[in-house]
Amino acid sequence: MGNRWVGGNRVELLENGEQFFPRVFDAIRHAQREVIIETFILFEDKVGKELHGALRAAAQRGVKVDLMVDGFGSPDLSDEFIEGLTSAGVKVRVFDPGQRFLGQRLNVFRRMHRKIMVVDGTRAFVGGINFSADHVMDFGPKAKQDYAVELAGPIVTEIHRFVLRAIAIGGKGHGWFRRRLRAAAPHDNAPAGDAEVQFVTRDNRRHTNDIERHYRAAIRSARQRIVIANAYFFPGYRLIKEMRRAARRGVDVRLILQGEPDMQIVKTAASMLYHHLLHAGVRIYEYCERPLHGKVALADEQWSTVGSSNLDPLSLSLNLEANVVVRDRAFNQLMSERLDRLMRDHCQQIQTSDLTEWSGWRLVRSFFLFHLLRWYPSWVGWLPRHAPRLHPLEAPAPRGGGATQTDTA
Repeated sequence: MGNRWVGGNRVELLENGEQFFPRVFDAIRHAQREVIIETFILFEDKVGKELHGALRAAAQRGVKVDLMVDGFGSPDLSDEFIEGLTSAGVKVRVFDPGQRFLGQRLNVFRRMHRKIMVVDGTRAFVGGINFSADHVMDFGPKAKQDYAVELAGPIVTEIHRFVLRAIAIGGKGHGWFRRRLRAAAPHDNAPAGDAEVQFVTRDNRRHTNDIERHYRAAIRSARQRIVIANAYFFPGYRLIKEMRRAARRGVDVRLILQGEPDMQIVKTAASMLYHHLLHAGVRIYEYCERPLHGKVALADEQWSTVGSSNLDPLSLSLNLEANVVVRDRAFNQLMSERLDRLMRDHCQQIQTSDLTEWSGWRLVRSFFLFHLLRWYPSWVGWLPRHAPRLHPLEAPAPRGGGATQTDTA
């Protein structure tokens, strides 16, 4: 993507599954021409089954429906679930399925971690929320805190082009891409609001660090306030350095991290950075209500971002990710109010007095950690650079769950 500011958009913040899922399912039910979904996780729980029914109904009334799931994030979809979609006309694709070894999934690296939906080329949803029941409160204490946005306006044209191009790269070709784009939606969406938006992606070819660059630029230019709420926090040296510099020049820098993590290693890794950040003046809040899954941030009074990208090695150096960056005072204010409420009512602020005393081992570990953070983007490049496979499942799907053909994404 060109990463350009596009004006004239409406951006609506959706918090958790209670706001996100009703809006998404309503959009699918009212779709007239096309529904395209990319998601890391799709489970066969109550949310997945409702999506299944909505997509089937849309396809049966003539809507073109494309669904892409990640092979690592969505490994256990049954043959019946897939066949129920493909037999209705839904095109289902699995990104890099991989094979299990002794019951373990080994295809960990370079995942399709995006969460995007585009309806009729005129409405788009981007964020961190997967299609699974653990994003709604009645899931229990492990229900996740998360965010997404609904967009309307000219930026949707760019997002629409992006998802269609992803399908074309999977084997349909550029001729198909151009025909589908002409048939699916108007060439340009009319202005729908006042927000300027950039659609920013990360891949392993031309856009390897675009999302991180936007974070660093926002932190570097901030003069008053930065708030980052991120589930998996272990960023590179340059991001850490920009946060520390901002705090030292008087910017109110706040991090909201996991206090009740879904994986203990997440909190352990992040806490290794606490000394460096706190002693530079960065304020750290741990969200203790339930697992934090959000990937959002704001700077000063205009800049905000919402998306799928964590601030960890997988998201910043390996996965396929998508964020929207928003320049709009009203949206920034709403995001600020939501995050302030989160810090005030559901977080515990970490103080320097809460940290254990420095020791010789801690100093040694800190030294190696900082050099790891400084160089890991180069090191992860040594990992296998395979071309991830996109497997289309055509109806009727084989009983063994295999794909009828394989394309390269």
